Amino acid sequence: MHVGKGNRRLPLLQFITHKTDRFGLVDSARQALGLGVRWIQFRCKEELPPALVRDMALQVRRLCQRHDALFFIDDRVELAAELEADGVHLGKDDMPLAQARKMLGEDVLIGGTANTLQDMMDVAAQGGDYIGLGPFRFTATKKKLSPVIGLEGYRRLMREARRNGLCLPVFAIGGIRSHDAQALKACGIDGIATSSALLDTEDPGKEAGTFLRYFN
Repeated sequence: MHVGKGNRRLPLLQFITHKTDRFGLVDSARQALGLGVRWIQFRCKEELPPALVRDMALQVRRLCQRHDALFFIDDRVELAAELEADGVHLGKDDMPLAQARKMLGEDVLIGGTANTLQDMMDVAAQGGDYIGLGPFRFTATKKKLSPVIGLEGYRRLMREARRNGLCLPVFAIGGIRSHDAQALKACGIDGIATSSALLDTEDPGKEAGTFLRYFN
């Protein structure tokens, strides 16, 4: 549906690596890829030795290559450049998008986090390729959480964004479960970014299948 640079298609379901009691970061990516997800964002917020973070990211990159999936890195622009990642995702407190673009060049996809209409327009103005809009609801996977948006907030923001000429794909993020997919689709959201929903469930295949039914 949405095409990035070159011939790379942005899948409509993105998985963000997450550590749980059952899964490490690499294992979480392996789980998501096995469920049919074809876009992985490697996110490691722990204070770990850089060599260890690089090794985990490299393992995830190889898994993505094996499954013909996009490999993104959260925040760590230098690591994304070193590992030749397909893209990088930048939070509001990370490196400015324009600076990352200078470092990575035009062929690397860059996404930016947004919580408000102004945030969304800023990502577009700085040359971003997609927007991660959230959080949908409270999530424990991210510290310093921005104000929760909710369904009505998504409806309003998507309506205002399109009215203001924003044409970037917008991905909902933050505490989303598969039973939210249909309602989010109806809000005009283009895709979903998920994490714990595919890890903390008794039936991960069903969870992934429901997401992919609406965002595939």
